[in-house]
Order: sequence, then structure tokens, then C-alpha cells
Amino acid sequence: MKEPITVNITLGKIDETTSLFGPNDLFIREIEKHYPVKMVTRGGEITVTGEIEHVKKVEAIIGELQSLIRSKHELNLRDILYTIQIHNQNTDAKISSLLNEEIAKTTKGKPIKVKTLGQKEYIQNIRNKDIVFGVGPAGSGKTFLAVVMAVSALKNNEVKKIILTRPAVEAGEHLGFLPGDLQEKVDPYLRPLYDALDEMLGLETMQKLIERGHIEIAPLAFMRGRTLNDSFVILDEAQNTTREQMKMFLTRLGFGSKMVVTGDITQIDLPRGKESGLIDAIKVLQNVQDLGFTFLKEVDIVRHQLVQKVIKAYGDGS
Repeated sequence: MKEPITVNITLGKIDETTSLFGPNDLFIREIEKHYPVKMVTRGGEITVTGEIEHVKKVEAIIGELQSLIRSKHELNLRDILYTIQIHNQNTDAKISSLLNEEIAKTTKGKPIKVKTLGQKEYIQNIRNKDIVFGVGPAGSGKTFLAVVMAVSALKNNEVKKIILTRPAVEAGEHLGFLPGDLQEKVDPYLRPLYDALDEMLGLETMQKLIERGHIEIAPLAFMRGRTLNDSFVILDEAQNTTREQMKMFLTRLGFGSKMVVTGDITQIDLPRGKESGLIDAIKVLQNVQDLGFTFLKEVDIVRHQLVQKVIKAYGDGS
């Protein structure tokens, strides 16, 4: 065992210390769970004792968290866990760099900012590319952030229309067997898209924009034969497209338009023997210039921390 070292970290004012420790010292205890160090508070200092590698990481993590607090950010457990994960990857990235830019506001005025480095790359790709693939696990923000960018583009008059679509795999695209008119038939499959729009626009505004044709929500089958100009088009749940459907969709791109394709290749619901159009597109298009690919990972999941553990367990085959 290496010789232990001790580092003293100076704390700020009492409110900064309270924010850093979290409710009932939750944040400090969370750091101790991840590193074999002993942390003791004495007056205006935290003393960290342990092997040099672990002590230096804890010192860097606390410094990063102090920077967040001083920038008026209200720390939560997600910030603690993500900062730990970033430092465990031995990168020079800083979580504080994620919190400087506001992407948009919800209908209630809450600022929307990226929460992970993967999400930051995803947003940059959407801004700079006309066709973007966002591939990653549930809870990584693929669909929501795409809708946020689409609504922003519509509000800024960068596009005239938002088109949201996904394959209705569970119904085998045979929507005639479902009760009700077209809207009632497809709504169950498109609900996540409605939810994201509702958060960004509010129900009344969303319904008005749909009625006026500025927002269109439809199953993928209804994209065939169209050219989509001046539109922000999102294909959600793209892992459930076939190769033919994916090719059909991508070739709908018109002038002044942007496409975002989102999917999770671990959740394919196609019949056995059918290759996912998303997997095929990744292989075929990976080296095509001017297309953007963002591969989000477990670390980018922004739901409850247990979601990361559940997805990792299934991914490991446990």
C-alpha cells in the first residue's frame, strides 16, 4: 500500500460550505463512497487523507464543485455523480463549462442547459449539420433536446415547420386495425413527442401550431413520396426502422431543412431477422461528410441515478 498523504482544502463562506456538503452531508458522503479516503471538516477546511491518486481526484472534484457554487449554480446529486464520472475518465473536461450556455426556456420559463459533455456535442452537431444521428440509451436526452432545438428553430424563423415522426412498430404500421381516426390511431406511438412539445410550448400553443400546420406529428409511413423543405424533421425511435424505411426517410431532405434521427440500438422491436435501419445507417453513412453522429453513453443519462445502473446491468448481461 502506498504511503497516505493529507491535503487541506479551504472552504468558502458558510453558505458555500452548506451547498458543497448537501442536505445531511449527502454530497460529501457520496464522494467518500467512490474513493477510499477519509474526509474531516475542521473549521474552514476539509482534510482529505488517503493514497495520492485518490486524494488528488477528490481535491479536483471539490474544486470543481466550488466553482459551480460560485457561479450561482444550485448543486444537486446529479452534479456530484457526473463530476465524479468525468474525473474517473481522466479527462480535462469540466462540468462547469456545460452550465454557461442556455439553449432555451420551457414554457414555464425554466432555463434548459446541457447536462453532459455528450449532450453538448449533440447540440453542436444539430447546430452545424443538416443531418444528425443521436444514438444512445434511454434517459440521455436524445428526443427532448432534438425537440428543444426544433422549437427554437421555429421560433427564430429558421424553419417554417416542425415534423415529428416515428415508426409505429407495435402496430406493424397497420394502423387501420386500430380504433378511431388517424390522430387517435397514431397518438399512443407519438406521445413522447407530444410531451416534449408540451413542455416547450404549453398545450394551448402546441395545439394551435398543429392546427395551423406549423407542427406535424405523423407515423413514418406518411413520409413516403414527400420532399420536406424549410422543415426541422425528427425521426424518433429510429432503431425500429427497416433499412428501406431509413433510406426513404433520409432522402426526403429538402432545401432549408434539418433532420435529426434518434434511437437506442439496445431496444430494437423489429421482427426477428430484420436488421435495424439505424444500425445499417451507422455502418453505411459513418464516413459521409457533413453528417453528424453523436453516440451518447450511460454517463449521459440524466434520469434517476439508478437508471444508469439498470442499463449497465442489462448491457453486461447480468
